[in-house]
Amino acid sequence: MRTRRDILLASVAAGLAVKTRTAFAKAAQPATPVNFEVPAAACDCHTHIHPDPAKFPMFAGRVYTPELASPEEMSALHKALHMERVVIVTPSIYGPDNSATLFGMKARGANARGVAVIDDKTAETDLDALGQAGVRGIRLNLATGGVNDPNVARQRFLTAVDRMKARGWHVQIYTQLPIISSIQEQVASSPVPVVFDHFGGAQAALGVDQPGFADLLELVKSGKAHVKISGAYRASKLAPDYPDAAPLAKALIAANVERIIWGTDWPHPDSITPPGKQITDLTPLFQIDDGRLLNQLPVWAPDAATRKTILVDNPARLYGF
Repeated sequence: MRTRRDILLASVAAGLAVKTRTAFAKAAQPATPVNFEVPAAACDCHTHIHPDPAKFPMFAGRVYTPELASPEEMSALHKALHMERVVIVTPSIYGPDNSATLFGMKARGANARGVAVIDDKTAETDLDALGQAGVRGIRLNLATGGVNDPNVARQRFLTAVDRMKARGWHVQIYTQLPIISSIQEQVASSPVPVVFDHFGGAQAALGVDQPGFADLLELVKSGKAHVKISGAYRASKLAPDYPDAAPLAKALIAANVERIIWGTDWPHPDSITPPGKQITDLTPLFQIDDGRLLNQLPVWAPDAATRKTILVDNPARLYGF
């Protein structure tokens, strides 16, 4: 009997047909056992769910189409990693529709929180419902959307902060260091927490002296920004251990450990549609060994108490566990 991973995707939002292979690859599962004691109530602070598109259609304006990733697969991942808690983030493929994220959160119950994507049509009553479901922040995905204009980024950030300040939710931003430098002043004066994804977009090969990294460190040091030391494979090309990401992680932790959180970025979507392919063609997920990835955390933070701060205490405070 064919599984859902053997069925052709029939359609997506706006009636667009999806061109696909006849079978899906499995989302990555850890191949390497975790080599340190993960503290109780540890949290993976950056994941995504890509469920059946017949039930959760993708956004017509997306820039890539990933393979599927289910709540059951995510549970298997976290069992292997000894992670009790999870934060599920709405990826750009769904636009401002957070249904897939809410579906994943419901499957995990009280151990899940969410980060949503909204637009100017998202009503306050919608935000109320998201909050009741466990959403604790909104995401500005500037990187995948190709937003490189500081003025555009600044306005989008200020608009997001204005909507969140009455709720006390955080604003999560996926962007690059030049944009962070351009909005440093606004982040420093933000009335709500600000979280930067994936090392703030720093590139490991350029080291801690790369332009903009000092600005990121200053925001962390002053307590004005959190940084996810997540998706090391996005910062580094030196698989599988990404050793050149270690100086970035260590510098961020040294700046202010109470503003650092960790995440897998599972199921590791590749947000760039390859040349010659259509946006509706499937782009394979990266096959990342999350056990090996998690085992880099003791390299970056040798002290067990520091790791507990990163894996347990900071997420509990930021996401309200």
